[in-house]
Amino acid sequence: MDNREEVREFLTSRRAKITPEQAGLPAGPRRRVPGLRRSEVAALADVSVEYYAKLERGNLAGVSPAVLEAVARALQLDDAERAHLLHLAQAADGTDTLTRPRRRATRTWTPHRSLQWVLDAVTTGPAFVRNGRMDLLATNQLARAFYTDVYADPHNQENLARFQFLDPAARRFHPDWDLAADIAVAVLRTEAGRNPHDKDLHDLVGELSTRSDAFRTRWGAHNVRHHGTGTKRFHHHAVGDLTLAYEGLEMAAEPGLTLTVYTAEPASPSDEGLRLLATWAATQAIPQHG
Repeated sequence: MDNREEVREFLTSRRAKITPEQAGLPAGPRRRVPGLRRSEVAALADVSVEYYAKLERGNLAGVSPAVLEAVARALQLDDAERAHLLHLAQAADGTDTLTRPRRRATRTWTPHRSLQWVLDAVTTGPAFVRNGRMDLLATNQLARAFYTDVYADPHNQENLARFQFLDPAARRFHPDWDLAADIAVAVLRTEAGRNPHDKDLHDLVGELSTRSDAFRTRWGAHNVRHHGTGTKRFHHHAVGDLTLAYEGLEMAAEPGLTLTVYTAEPASPSDEGLRLLATWAATQAIPQHG
């Protein structure tokens, strides 16, 4: 797998983010590069400048875990960035063959009946399954109502990233649009490192890069993240403002898929909003997924 450009841009972008002061080094006069110099990263990682330069040119094939850990430590990578670097190295030398998610035709995959039963059993919050490309693959009724804007336009193709960057309704749905956009791109960038052989993902990134300046700029930043838990703000056209906590669970039975549940603080205005959403959903002709 020739991912040298991806490796080069990722390492360069991480090096540019670390100041000498953050690394415990003197800044010195007349610095011509943002962040650390290659020689400084090499010294912090205890490798030769020539060897680190080879890594930053994109050649991670055959690099030992100890060296990868040393580079990650020198660049002060967080857990998501460390995992991304490891995935890039595995892709570079082909050792990701057994660990990458199985290829899956998005539109032909259907959830097991028991999975749909689990989703349907969640009646007080939106619950859904997505893949790393942010395709909505299975939902409960409240998730269908929650994402009614996504489903309203067939051009979104039931994809949250496409909705985020190409559908004007996303600006209303996400009051913190810039933050939501950052998260969406980081999720896709993480998936690209974890599963670099996904043609559908490459096609999605190409489409969004061509049609959205906001996406293209963020994609070039090479930011990655683990997206497991947190709180988000939404504005639903039928029930108004919602502040929801979410939990994302990796599905052991379906590698590469995530089950996410949104919920509100009990007795809060958002809790009442979800109750109103459930009532609204029951009065609408919202088709079931699939």
